[in-house]
Amino acid sequence: MSSINITNVTVLDNPAPFVNPFQFEISYECLTSLKDDLEWKLIYVGSAEDESSDQLLESVLVGPVNVGNYRFVLQADSPDPSKIREQDIIGVTVLLLTCSYMDQEFVRVGYYVNNDYEDELLREEPPTKVLIDKVQRNILTDKPRVTKFPINFHPEDEQTVGDDGPPPAELDDSDVNGEAQVLVEQPQQLQET
Repeated sequence: MSSINITNVTVLDNPAPFVNPFQFEISYECLTSLKDDLEWKLIYVGSAEDESSDQLLESVLVGPVNVGNYRFVLQADSPDPSKIREQDIIGVTVLLLTCSYMDQEFVRVGYYVNNDYEDELLREEPPTKVLIDKVQRNILTDKPRVTKFPINFHPEDEQTVGDDGPPPAELDDSDVNGEAQVLVEQPQQLQET
């Protein structure tokens, strides 16, 4: 069993202009007290073909982590468009929310993000150079991809890594409001993409 369970992730200010900060309200429960902080990261995938285009938008440590329920808002600046290839700004990409404990990632929530011009004329006849202040992003919150990784939350107990749960599982859960609900159900095996 995992020591940390994400109970809800709500994407705030969505859809929004590309240049607006990202905001995620994250709720989680801690089932056993942990000695170190949790590290939450938000990563913007700049290109499907080139990992070097990925941008770490925010990394925060949250702690102390005692038994109980927690909620906080993670806010991150928008990605730097100068670090994204011009042809990759408009279209669909991915945003990753991860959580790690002692440098061990144990959960990853992936969202598809659609970037397009809000103005219909610009969509029909896009300018040769992207007008970033006219681009709107829409995080597709209805189908988050949740992947869990087994880790050792209590290495001081000399458990072996992997005794904390099943092999990596990918779950798709959402409620009627489009908020990600990360619940433990029958895990499905990951498919390579």
